[in-house]
Amino acid sequence: MYLSVGDSRNLHGAGFVTAQAANAAPQDERIARITSRIEEVIQGKGDVVELALVTFLAGGHLLLEDVPGVGKTTLANAMAGALGGRFGRIQFTSDMLPTDVIGVTVLEADSGQFAFRQGPLFANVVLADEINRSPPKTQSALLEAMNERFVSVDGTQHPLPNPFMVVATQNPHEYCGTFPLPDSQLDRFLVRVSMGYPDRDAERTVLRAGGFRKQKLSPALSQSELMDLLAAAERVEVHEEVENHLLDLVAATRTDARFVRGVSTRGAEALFRACKALALVRGRTYCIPEDVRELAVPVLAHRILTRAEGWGAQQQAIEELVWELPLPG
Repeated sequence: MYLSVGDSRNLHGAGFVTAQAANAAPQDERIARITSRIEEVIQGKGDVVELALVTFLAGGHLLLEDVPGVGKTTLANAMAGALGGRFGRIQFTSDMLPTDVIGVTVLEADSGQFAFRQGPLFANVVLADEINRSPPKTQSALLEAMNERFVSVDGTQHPLPNPFMVVATQNPHEYCGTFPLPDSQLDRFLVRVSMGYPDRDAERTVLRAGGFRKQKLSPALSQSELMDLLAAAERVEVHEEVENHLLDLVAATRTDARFVRGVSTRGAEALFRACKALALVRGRTYCIPEDVRELAVPVLAHRILTRAEGWGAQQQAIEELVWELPLPG
């Protein structure tokens, strides 16, 4: 979950703006269209929708960890529909093979030639449902794809669609028949977050609609608009003082006694990209220190180890550290 934004002063270029003024910037009309389209089927989860969009704009992947039946699959499907991309779903099971994910080379009867048949991974938004139910060999098939944006089959590289995003789900409480994700794969996810239960009004809407709505959403943007939006996220300005604040946070995880293992350089780069995407979603062309604060837990908590074990302890350690670090300015 997000951390709350304080009343501190923040840097923008050589001057200062308040957090309230920065976050009150008008939202990009294209962002508003995407958000509105997704929220046609996902009610009462604006913070999770925003995080999912931030993950996409930052070129990352999303891990949803929550109990069954709270809308994880619906969110992934809605993302694909609103973004105008192809949706692929992989239901992970204990007997699944890597070829079931990435595809296989087959001999075609008509031509007598070998041809590659693409697996469900070849989509713009891929739902990896219950990812921790597959064995490590199959989980590792995702690693190259998530990091390199291509897969290798029989010595040949096959590029994945652009854009490409994996939305993986896992149940945090049911451990029977599961294979915990190794650190190397957890590190491939830009954001780890829980959907949480909907509020009363949102749940009432779902009940009256007969459950989560399954209709296919029409794209909110054209392909050119979508690519322009991704390029705009890259152009967001990060002032040196904001960079220093981010680097101070990362360095503190490596020296603070609460941590056994701190944030890696890849983790720092992930937070950097996510902050730029959040700024764009909030209607700004520049980052502020509160972007670092808000995203620290969902981006960094799954990348560290603490002396106290458990996902909750990792979140708490990052949250405490964030508020102990002074803001620049």
